Amino acid sequence: MSTIREVMSAPTATLTIQDNIYEAAVLMKQYNVGFIPVLEQDRVVGLLTDRDIVVRGIAEKKPNSSRIRDVMTEELYAVTPDQSIDEAADLMAEHQIRRLLVIDDGKLVGIVSLGDLAVRTPLMDEASHALSEISESPYTH
Repeated sequence: MSTIREVMSAPTATLTIQDNIYEAAVLMKQYNVGFIPVLEQDRVVGLLTDRDIVVRGIAEKKPNSSRIRDVMTEELYAVTPDQSIDEAADLMAEHQIRRLLVIDDGKLVGIVSLGDLAVRTPLMDEASHALSEISESPYTH
């Protein structure tokens, strides 16, 4: 059975709750990512997505100097490096998300995405199942 450790990626960038929206957008551009974990004293306290910036920042007319804590997502889903890929795929499908934080002993050690599951493992069925669940339209219910 494959584990998360075998497919996860190291986080390319992190933010703190003291950073602002502008700094976050610059990091997203620099690293070509749309998802950055938010840390406070080396502990993950949230995450920021490009969608968070648009929906909770720009659409609510918050200035670029607004703090990350005002727009970040605080509801976190995480796995440990030793959990199975099946467990990660199930968690992604259940919560309709495409990325999970990988936390070990309370510290951020990586990120695993749906793409990691699909590209780096022969377990295409798990990634396919997760994608079908994640991509389910909320308008069909």
